[in-house]
Amino acid sequence: MSKKLEELFSLPSSPVESEVVPDVATLVTIDALSNLEKIESALPAVRGLEAADSDMDELADLAKNSYKDLMDLGLQVEARFSAEIFNSAGTFLGHAITAKTAKLNKKLKMIELQLKKAALDQKVSSKVEEIESTPLGDGKTLDRNELLKILSAKNNE
Repeated sequence: MSKKLEELFSLPSSPVESEVVPDVATLVTIDALSNLEKIESALPAVRGLEAADSDMDELADLAKNSYKDLMDLGLQVEARFSAEIFNSAGTFLGHAITAKTAKLNKKLKMIELQLKKAALDQKVSSKVEEIESTPLGDGKTLDRNELLKILSAKNNE
């Protein structure tokens, strides 16, 4: 409200607002980051990733060994029975390939998530630096020339 309106209507003068937009933006950003940290700490840590890798390796080895055994058996039986055995051996080999592929896909997904997290961390740190480097007023209105002086002083430092 302007001073003339306050005088015209005999209203008490309103206090000068000393809060500027960058302070509000800083508070909002800090609140958001603290909320994000609370959420991250509340989520349980993922455990057993290495165990899943060893399980996939074990399944792949078991499937390869079964494939070799069935191939040997298929070569030792009569031709009319070998087709069914070779088909089963091929299925076991497919299972071994599937287990190895699942393990590789999981590793690629983890790498992708780590890259996304690193990019997000970089964005957050650059935003924090940008907010910290923003000049703040002393609760008074700054005209263009004063703001330019403050900015040029910050750049010279």
